[in-house]
Amino acid sequence: MGYDRAVYDAANEILAARRLHAEQEAERRRADLYRVQPRAQEIDRKLSRAGTAAARAVLHGGDVRQNLEQLRRRSHALREELRALLAQQNMTEADLEPHYHCPLCQDRGNIDGRMCRCMKSLLKEEALRRLNADTPLKLCSFESFDVSYYPETPQINGSSPQQMMERIFLYCRKYAETFNAHTTESLLMTGKTGLGKTHLSLAIAGRVTERGFGVVYGSAENLLKKLQDEHFGRSRGDTMNSLLNCDLLILDDLGTEFRSSFTVAAIYNIINSRQLTEKPVIISTNLSLKELTEYYTERFSSRVIGSYTCIPFVGNDVRQMKHR
Repeated sequence: MGYDRAVYDAANEILAARRLHAEQEAERRRADLYRVQPRAQEIDRKLSRAGTAAARAVLHGGDVRQNLEQLRRRSHALREELRALLAQQNMTEADLEPHYHCPLCQDRGNIDGRMCRCMKSLLKEEALRRLNADTPLKLCSFESFDVSYYPETPQINGSSPQQMMERIFLYCRKYAETFNAHTTESLLMTGKTGLGKTHLSLAIAGRVTERGFGVVYGSAENLLKKLQDEHFGRSRGDTMNSLLNCDLLILDDLGTEFRSSFTVAAIYNIINSRQLTEKPVIISTNLSLKELTEYYTERFSSRVIGSYTCIPFVGNDVRQMKHR
């Protein structure tokens, strides 16, 4: 999945903390046992030396089988004695071992080179947490989208704004439910401010992230400012890598950013690079198709208009209606 490097780092930090806590708790339980049962510590030391003794028995020759059998019987007797001491404290041998949060990978995040399901879950949770921190994600779900705010008249090509927005809502929900990082189309959401472009793009972001994909969501203004600051050394980061490699990139409010030769080139590079690697993008903008061409050159508009699915939002300013 194309998560931001910071998401991976955060998930690894959580796993490391879990692992450390489990091992420290095991050491604490062992120390408590030794304090009330000193003999248990002595037995542990003898058992730890048993492996070395077995290796020596093999290296020194002689009757190796007999020597190993004696060591096995001795170790067995020591373990039985240790179990009895543990039982006196209402403990078992399992209490002396770390109780990892994930017993499958022991909080390492991978099993034989494959990502463990606990790591996948952590990545999804961390990505959602970051998305929630930066955007009003909980306020912008599919469940909270209300088409009744859109007028039932006038008719536009045989449909009312409400009917058109109902179809757009269903399309966006299906887009999120069937999203695939390599085969899903890119979207261009156009229309005046307050018509629900941000709401539905955030709803898509939340659902796609819940399904385990890496989503980068942000206003064009904020993301381009980050790129510019990193490019000119005013801050450190790897924003461009995240924008190019995430499973889904959502650029909200394209056209509100301060335009310069740098930002125009950066936007073109992002759109062109993701198109070449077949990674989907969702762009929302208040600009018309003609204004997109005027603002970002024909090279940019030909990429977007020629290959993106255009979704025109219609109706009245829903935000103003809700405020009233």
